[in-house]
Amino acid sequence: MTTLETRTEFLRAQLEELYGLHCIPKWGTPRDLTRKTYGSKAAKFAASLGTPFMPWQRYVADVSLEVDPYTGLLWYDQILLMVPRQSGKTTLELAIMAWRASAWPKQNILYAAQTRNAAREKWEDEHVPALQAAPSINKRIRKIVLRNGSEAIKFHNRSKWGITSNTETAGHGPTLDMGTIDEAFSQEDSRTENAMQPAMITRKQPQLYVVSTAGTEKSLYVNGKRAAAHSIVESGLSSKTACFDFTVEGGVYDRNDPTTWGSCMPALGHTVTVERIQSRLEQLVGEGKPEEFDRAYLNVTRDRKVKTDPNVPAEVWPALADEHSQAGDPVAFGVDITPDRRYAAVAMYGVRGDELGHVELIAHREGTEWLVDFLLGLRERWNPVAFGIDARGPSVTLLMQLDKAGLRPPAKPDEPRQGELVVASMLDVAAACGDFTDSCRNDKLRHRDQPALNSAMGNAISRPLGDTYAWGRKVSNGDISPLVAVTLARWAHLARVDKIVKAAGPPNLY
Repeated sequence: MTTLETRTEFLRAQLEELYGLHCIPKWGTPRDLTRKTYGSKAAKFAASLGTPFMPWQRYVADVSLEVDPYTGLLWYDQILLMVPRQSGKTTLELAIMAWRASAWPKQNILYAAQTRNAAREKWEDEHVPALQAAPSINKRIRKIVLRNGSEAIKFHNRSKWGITSNTETAGHGPTLDMGTIDEAFSQEDSRTENAMQPAMITRKQPQLYVVSTAGTEKSLYVNGKRAAAHSIVESGLSSKTACFDFTVEGGVYDRNDPTTWGSCMPALGHTVTVERIQSRLEQLVGEGKPEEFDRAYLNVTRDRKVKTDPNVPAEVWPALADEHSQAGDPVAFGVDITPDRRYAAVAMYGVRGDELGHVELIAHREGTEWLVDFLLGLRERWNPVAFGIDARGPSVTLLMQLDKAGLRPPAKPDEPRQGELVVASMLDVAAACGDFTDSCRNDKLRHRDQPALNSAMGNAISRPLGDTYAWGRKVSNGDISPLVAVTLARWAHLARVDKIVKAAGPPNLY
């Protein structure tokens, strides 16, 4: 399994070098340069249609149309493309379908949308006029059939380009070389694909394109395809499925920030302007529909069902607030980073004079570059019991930098000193999370009612660890790094406070 950071940086470097593309898919199949591609031929069709490929479209076409060097056939048989609205998916589809119809004789191509009527409208109002307006493509067309139920663009080479419905018999016929399921978020189930696949099985190089913007929790078909494609990309293994998912899904994002838009809108700066996106955001927020902006323009699945978890003590959290709470000496700190590494949190734990535990968020900032110096500053000022880090979490990447800076685990594990690291194992993390929940529900903890920490508690969902659990960074409803940080701070304090070997001289507290 490749890490998100490694995978993302490799893809970013490749796409910047090959295409000058700076907006990269969060889950994307890289270009295999050992394989030839028909992408350049599809690009010529796009130019003939009057819609030259944008960098992201050329990238998708190049990968999707890679050729197996041993068979000479198309490598990928299934392509998932998830992009925000108004990104140019229709012009990409048109170019690839037009190329496919012309590349080989007797190609059967079918287009499906939300309904048969929607497919007919798109085909008649956009596909047909675009082909007719391109002389180099129009001359390849023998006949256009508009008769209801028999719609088809017939080419001189006996290729045919038609539409189909989203029924169990969609795509049924002798053969199918290329199927496109557009706006796949509207598909209730996999019946359209299930109908197309048998018609493809005898063809030498069939391809199914599943194209969509994010849907809702009811979009079971595309949500399932998306999850499966993500797993394939994350595995790093060779596959016959290509994935291109331009989204901020699964991470922390600010819908009001143009840099967020630029991270997932590959057409921004080409056919879409910042001003138009800003206008649309203001309109949807004004209508009380910010989640619709996230779905349509950030490609985030809209889930109206907020997940809750009995392992998370959210129900008692408000009653534990004490704005005047203060930690006693000594304290410990915990560190966490979000999986996408966009945010990091540092938190404190100490015991108050009344023997109640005190948790406090010390810092919650964008990025990770500030962390090492910040932690060194905390050590200098507080000389804490310990700094807690999760051995299997994103913050483990700090260990090398911290070691170079002189902040490391004890040289003698049985003789820890103040201001050193303590790295939590998987079992330690499970114990820390369970004990944190117990301390909350047993009224043994206080916090300062900080919004970011409150939000993290509200977002949190646990993930199973055998018969125990840990806070699930990837399955939660949002950023939970503040909660993970306070949990690690508490665990570090409890694990070390009675084992500390006192250094000579007074602690450097002020």
